[in-house]
Amino acid sequence: MAAARKLAAILAADVVGYSRMMGEDEAGTAKLVRERREAAVPIVAGHGGRVFKTMGDGMLIDFPSVVAAVECALAMQKQMADLNADAGQGASIVYRIGVHLGDVIVDEDDVLGDGVNIAARLEALAEPGGVCISGAAHDHVRGRVPAEFADLGEKTLKNIARPVRAFAARPAATPTPASPLPPASESQTSIAVLPFANMSGDPEQEYFADGICEDIITSLSKLSQLFVIARNSAFTFKGRNVLVTEVARSLGVRYVVEGSVRKSGSRVRITAQLVDATSGGHVWAERFDRDLVDIFAVQDDVTAKIVSALSLNLTAGDFKRLASEHTDNLEAYDCFLRGRELWWKALRNANLEAQALLERAVELDANFAPAHLFLGAAHVVDYANGWSDTPERSLEIGRAAALRAISLDESYPHAHWGLALVYLWLRQHDDAMREVERAIVLDPSLAIGYAAGGQVLHYSGRPAEALHYIDRAMTLDPNVPDLYLHFRAQALYSLRRYEEASALLKRRILRNPHTDASRALLAACYGQTGKIEDARETWRELRRVNPGYSLEHRRSVLPYKDPADFDGVVEGLRKAGLPEP
Repeated sequence: MAAARKLAAILAADVVGYSRMMGEDEAGTAKLVRERREAAVPIVAGHGGRVFKTMGDGMLIDFPSVVAAVECALAMQKQMADLNADAGQGASIVYRIGVHLGDVIVDEDDVLGDGVNIAARLEALAEPGGVCISGAAHDHVRGRVPAEFADLGEKTLKNIARPVRAFAARPAATPTPASPLPPASESQTSIAVLPFANMSGDPEQEYFADGICEDIITSLSKLSQLFVIARNSAFTFKGRNVLVTEVARSLGVRYVVEGSVRKSGSRVRITAQLVDATSGGHVWAERFDRDLVDIFAVQDDVTAKIVSALSLNLTAGDFKRLASEHTDNLEAYDCFLRGRELWWKALRNANLEAQALLERAVELDANFAPAHLFLGAAHVVDYANGWSDTPERSLEIGRAAALRAISLDESYPHAHWGLALVYLWLRQHDDAMREVERAIVLDPSLAIGYAAGGQVLHYSGRPAEALHYIDRAMTLDPNVPDLYLHFRAQALYSLRRYEEASALLKRRILRNPHTDASRALLAACYGQTGKIEDARETWRELRRVNPGYSLEHRRSVLPYKDPADFDGVVEGLRKAGLPEP
């Protein structure tokens, strides 16, 4: 496809003193630069950005909104300063950042032209740890971003024909409270797709209606211009008669999609409507009557019509990403939908049923990437929960399935997420984080991808960064799966924020009364804060839930990069005189 021009906001970031640092410690510098780049991924995605090029010491990012680009630049610099303060001397990375709004050339996934070059030249003018923006960017963000701007005058930039006015951007002296990972930046359109009603007259067809809805969510969430609520939270409204305005307020979105599915013989009817919750008015509504063999074309049509109604400015690459992963074998797709629905239940017997159905889907179509991935994910769930009689084999099946899915479709985000989890359990932490980053680039609204990143960073001994990822997952999935509460509590415990961790663990225990892991961590929190009797009562509850619980077993199973990191939990228990025999 021919290259196209568009107006875009470009952010260029570069590491100060990179050559000197590489000369002093090449391996250590490369590792630290990579870690800090990974830490910035959720902030970039949270502002609707797309990293289109990385160099040894920097990166280039494009945004559909210059407001989002400048907000992201300031948030990145704050994050770097916080991480440097936590790390102490010898582990500091300092960025210079430049931002420009201008005309660029989009060639496949690359971005070229003066718009990019000017951003890179402005970056060189920035103070270490600072942000420098062009006059064009300043004209659009002035009064719309909580920042102060110092006019640096007109600058002659290398290989740029005309002088460019430059401004130094700094956070406002009294900044407005803001999360480093906002629910949706100004550049993003927020949307939730509610579960489609099953109009087939057969309750057994619920899985089909749910599957169609989930596939549409998956397609939409690949777009960086959209902030898409995760399936878990959207599906809490299944079967409930609620006002769209209530749904939007609960999930923090502006637009809501609702619809229905009627499957009868070889025909399928899908109705869908897009509602603007601010007015309650219908933006778009349509009915699709097709043969069942055209089900993927119908899904792609629904997705395309939603995108069109939202007036999103998409690139050729965006349109390619929107297409759903599909199979020409309807029986394989049916088995996949049933299996994936059972996998979401996260119950042992349901997981076994899911494996059988997903194995059948793979037999029917060996080239259907999602079937391979979720079959592997079902085996990884067996491994992680201790349900497998042959855990090493379960993990190997998970690894092989994820790699097969990637070989079939490298751009399938869930495949990289699945491989990240396998690498985590294999204690290949750097490989796991690379797969997390790839999954998030492909799907900026992938809540389970951010949650996986939080896990990897926690077990890598990087709890402060883990919190950024977990918080992003919880923002995308506001009905918060109970396991996310435990993930966040783990990171908080490592940061010695015991009271905050305790509050989350109590919530998790209420929602999942059978958890032993959260009770062990809660008892450790109580030990650290001197609540000895509370710690001992929590430990007694743990023993009732799981009489065979063993700290040594947990130490051997949990995928810590440094096994000594688990000693912090043991320390809290010992302060309370635990574990008791």
